[in-house]
Amino acid sequence: MNPILALIITNVIWGAASPIFKLALTDIPPFTLAFIRFFFAALIFIPFIIPRWQKLSVKDWFSVIVSGFFGITINIAFYFLGLEKTQSINAPIIASSAPVFIYFTSIVFLKESASRRMFWGMIVSFIGVLVIILSPVIISGDWLAGSVVGNAFFLLATLGYVVQTVMNKDLVQRVDIYQLTAIQFLAGAITFFPFMLTEISHWSFSQLNLAGWSGIIFGVFFSSALAYFLFNYSMEKLRAQEAGIFTYIDPVAAIILAAPLVGEYPNRYFFLGSLLVFGGIFLAEKRIHWHPLHRLKMLTNNPILPINN
Repeated sequence: MNPILALIITNVIWGAASPIFKLALTDIPPFTLAFIRFFFAALIFIPFIIPRWQKLSVKDWFSVIVSGFFGITINIAFYFLGLEKTQSINAPIIASSAPVFIYFTSIVFLKESASRRMFWGMIVSFIGVLVIILSPVIISGDWLAGSVVGNAFFLLATLGYVVQTVMNKDLVQRVDIYQLTAIQFLAGAITFFPFMLTEISHWSFSQLNLAGWSGIIFGVFFSSALAYFLFNYSMEKLRAQEAGIFTYIDPVAAIILAAPLVGEYPNRYFFLGSLLVFGGIFLAEKRIHWHPLHRLKMLTNNPILPINN
């Protein structure tokens, strides 16, 4: 599959995930949903990894597990906790700050080339993200408001995703992507298990309704198994800076679903922050070939064109 198309599909799924999971969390506790999501998604990969299992060094095992801890345990834990406290449509916009951190870490750790235009574009985008995060303070003046805390949780979730992105960029060069994804899913599920035990002491699976089952099915088959596989696949082909750009697709999918599913509508601060975010994108990607759909068209017409030129 074309890696550009893989990333587009991935980020459409992850954008839609915010309102879907927010609805599901009204019916099922967060760590229980997280455990089910990643444990059963890992099982899906077992038939694929058995015939192609690679023997990993101790160093690679450590890197895979640490990457999974940041990208799944940290990312998903704070993501779900954030969904319980603030609007789901804020999650993908705040996650749009990922390219800012990916940009700097990819330069420092992956030795990728720097771009002045992209630097200033990322800064403008990050200011837009800050407008979204701090909008509850502007409205209420309360720094400890639940929405502020929830938005801060989304930012912590994003930092976990950034660490995983940078680490996986190196790992996918040595570790089979099926094996990498399955190990990280299982490692993440294990870290959620003790918290799930606490939750099910005062909650029962018999309480599940359509909202909870929808979150489980979407989480296992789409947001976890399919999206993470496509993400790791694309990281074999793209520079980390380019991969981060595609997170800007997420808000579109989230807004489309948020109103009918959870009754959320963007306010003026959301629009202001989004304008800065996408203004930063334009500044960073002034050359039209950076646009993901344009890149897809170029690669379709000329499949041998280097994707990281």
